[in-house]
Amino acid sequence: MNLFLAASTLALPPPPAFTLLPFAAMLLAIALMPLLFKHHWERFYHWWAVILGSLSVGYTLFVRHDAVRVLHTAHEYVSFIVMIGSLFVVAGGIHILVKGEAKPWMNVLFLALASIVSNLIGTTGASMLLIRPWIRMNKYRVTGFHIVFFIFLVSNVSGCLTPIGDPPLFLGYLKGVPFWWVAQHCWQAWVVGVGLLLAIFLWIDTLNFRKAPEPVRAKETAHETWRFGGLRNGVFLGAILGSIFVNDPPFLREAIMVGAALASWALTPKAIHEANDFTLEPVKEVAWIFLGIFGTMIPALEYLQAHASSLGLHGEMQFYWATGLLSGLLDNAPTYLAFLAAAFGLAGLDLNTAMPQFLAAHGPTLVAISVGAVFFGAMTYIGNGPNFMVKAIAERAKVQTPGFFGYILCYALPILLPVCFLIGILFFSRWRLF
Repeated sequence: MNLFLAASTLALPPPPAFTLLPFAAMLLAIALMPLLFKHHWERFYHWWAVILGSLSVGYTLFVRHDAVRVLHTAHEYVSFIVMIGSLFVVAGGIHILVKGEAKPWMNVLFLALASIVSNLIGTTGASMLLIRPWIRMNKYRVTGFHIVFFIFLVSNVSGCLTPIGDPPLFLGYLKGVPFWWVAQHCWQAWVVGVGLLLAIFLWIDTLNFRKAPEPVRAKETAHETWRFGGLRNGVFLGAILGSIFVNDPPFLREAIMVGAALASWALTPKAIHEANDFTLEPVKEVAWIFLGIFGTMIPALEYLQAHASSLGLHGEMQFYWATGLLSGLLDNAPTYLAFLAAAFGLAGLDLNTAMPQFLAAHGPTLVAISVGAVFFGAMTYIGNGPNFMVKAIAERAKVQTPGFFGYILCYALPILLPVCFLIGILFFSRWRLF
């Protein structure tokens, strides 16, 4: 399909600037509506997605007469949602029951292992699977910073090693980035970022532990027990991971993922789903919202490719910060694609057909965009899908979590932003060490 897509776009002029409006409106709706008009958004978010997406799709079909691009985008959307949904369903069939010690070193070990797991089942799947055990093992002294660092690490930064890890990277995989390319080129930034955040957490958690009353410390140093339910879902998880590498025939990969998810749903005991408080509502919301995002992105990505030079972006450091800051303020998946399209435009290449040429000549730029999107997705609750989900689960468990601005002012700006600044200096500046 990529060859037909390339041929279909050669004769078409770039879309006009007004075609960016539905894309901008979709991103602003995602960012602001849950904060300003929460109940309206919960009832009508799917209509926002359908209406705004239809504007861009209709323009592409009936004004630009580019049905091939719409079909190509539809294929990418199906692949994206099937991967996200299947991992979510399978992860929801695994239950971890933990009792016992939440000493600082055990918490660090838990977060470190969770940071690896996030690359295997995605930040969304890992967040849903591990947030409840995390709360239970810290139940005697759990505070807002426990939830915030879980979001920093498990829901965002840790997912930087595979396309499965974080939605932006899977979008890159669908555009042609080889599966192992991210791990080969981002692992150093991942080690530094995860290591710094774990060290900061260890320091804060040690202070928290020392301030806890003696009875609490005694309870948390008691013998620890772990129990796992639904381990048969490991087979279905393996099937999903293996299917990532299946490219032909079309939709076979997606069929395997759907089959694994359905088998997991049917064979997982109801008691495990109930223990996990499992519901398909988060996947439903993601599916509708990304329907709008994928639709509105069609002319927007073309426009950004054609007018990349006017954005004033030059070099990895600028792409890192531009992608990162907007990923925190909006949503990191469409932001990743927007700046990737701009980078391709500066290189004079087509995003849908020239990934090998781009990686050969501009690989460091993609590293900057990837790390910026993944790391900065933790700057706000709206930067990445799992963030709000984790917050909601913690609040249902009666954990006091910071509000939207409290999260930014008390945690993201004083803790995460300096870490991201150091990552930028070490890896993307003129003074880089790596």
